[in-house]
Amino acid sequence: MGLILVALLAGTGAADTGTLTGIEPRPEAPPLELGDLDGREHTLGDYRGQVVVVNFWATWCPPCREELPSLQRLWDTLGPEGLVVLGVNVGEDADRIFFFTADYPVDFPLLLDRAANAIDTWPVRGIPTTFVIDPEGRIAYRAIGAREFDHPDIVERLRELRRTHSPEAAMPE
Repeated sequence: MGLILVALLAGTGAADTGTLTGIEPRPEAPPLELGDLDGREHTLGDYRGQVVVVNFWATWCPPCREELPSLQRLWDTLGPEGLVVLGVNVGEDADRIFFFTADYPVDFPLLLDRAANAIDTWPVRGIPTTFVIDPEGRIAYRAIGAREFDHPDIVERLRELRRTHSPEAAMPE
């Protein structure tokens, strides 16, 4: 693993609430092709045209555990509107994650980056780190450290990103 993983904000209190860092100009998101706990392969390209939240995390990371319930609530709120949440677990096996989810249940796909190959291709400096990918496949936002992903400000930013890139938004009136 070429990256030294650091759990950010461990023991420093509550997660940042509603902030995301905008990335301009928006770079193309790196490739992402990983299997989930059920063995289904996911590629970022599968979700082209949708807003995708890609969260890099690990079970041993306190801030990651802190923010997982808010990612689930975000998925519950915006998933029906077409938002995709992908949790990329770094360096752990399916059994560890399976047992972990008994205490931290989530319905969104949890992808396995066992050898930490995917995380090495993304601009991750520590975990948790989250990227928001716009419908064109570009990185629109980044969050380093834990967040409350169901915070109204974040929910509105994600809805706005979807609205400004929907086919209806591009059509003349």
